[in-house]
Amino acid sequence: MSDRTPVSPPTPPGAHGSGTTKAGAPEVDERGRVERSARDAGDSAAGRLLDSGAGRNLGLVAVLVLLGVVGAVTAGERFLSVPNLLTVLTQASIIGVITVGVTFVIIGGGIDLSVGKVMALSSVWATTVATQSYGPLVMILCALLVGAGAGLVNGLLIAYGRIVPFIVTLAMLISAQGLAEQISGRRSQIVTDPTIAGIATTRLLGIPLLIYIFAVVVALGWVLLNRTTFGRRTFAIGGNAEAARLAGLNVRRHTAALYVLSGLCCGIAAIMIASLTTTGSSTHGTLYELDAIAAVIIGGTLLTGGRGTLIGSILGVLVFTTITNLFVLNNLATEVQNIAKGAIIVVAVLIQARARRSDP
Repeated sequence: MSDRTPVSPPTPPGAHGSGTTKAGAPEVDERGRVERSARDAGDSAAGRLLDSGAGRNLGLVAVLVLLGVVGAVTAGERFLSVPNLLTVLTQASIIGVITVGVTFVIIGGGIDLSVGKVMALSSVWATTVATQSYGPLVMILCALLVGAGAGLVNGLLIAYGRIVPFIVTLAMLISAQGLAEQISGRRSQIVTDPTIAGIATTRLLGIPLLIYIFAVVVALGWVLLNRTTFGRRTFAIGGNAEAARLAGLNVRRHTAALYVLSGLCCGIAAIMIASLTTTGSSTHGTLYELDAIAAVIIGGTLLTGGRGTLIGSILGVLVFTTITNLFVLNNLATEVQNIAKGAIIVVAVLIQARARRSDP
């Protein structure tokens, strides 16, 4: 007798029991497919929320809340007091106005390194003795024209000269610094006009006028970016300039206009800082370009262009300004503050890289 157990032959196709095998396999496969689809849908929903403008803005709001808690614990009433909160908003207002222009430029696929020194040049030109002798309206008009003019030079060289934006705006930064020093003789020019000087000290309903100016610029920028053809063209050109050109958009003209807009914001900021410090100086705006670009980045705007939100950029400004305020109140070194800012920028760029990899 053999010890081997007989092996049954394979069931031929169509034999009894084959229906269970055939029906069971698709059932298992279908169940697995449904489970995978549900899991992928959940992941993609979470990813879409994280990568969306609303999700990023909510994240920045959460960061602000966390900073508020840290401020309340470490500085107490000094941080939570109304005067200190108004100080934070006032400090954010000038760099915030510049950030509005920088946001448009970066969404459009460019970069502007000159904004800090264009603001300084505008403040110096608007506060010369000759300019101040004509009154506040001429001073304001001068600052706006100088800022817009510098932006126009940037835009023409980039759009029609086909020079890399980094090089053009870096050259403008150096040139504006030199011209501001030459005009002012490397001395601070005192604002003698009471109307300009009074902008920073004027309060409406207890809130400084500078904050209202900031809010108006942000509101106008938001409408321009999200509710006009100009804004839609900015996103299209930043996303794919060649496709936008083939679609009939005048890419060169629009690019030049973006830099003019950035320069115009610098002119507005120049009047604000001249009023706040009661001086026009070539030292104004040092490293403002880095602060503005950093705020735009952590606000979710891609450095490659084509995607971003103005509200996110403004929240980024508030995050950095709040961090600065916390360091000042707690008497912490500036070096540590810069390290913290650098770490935030790196984290923001890593999140952007993740978002790009998750794009279909």
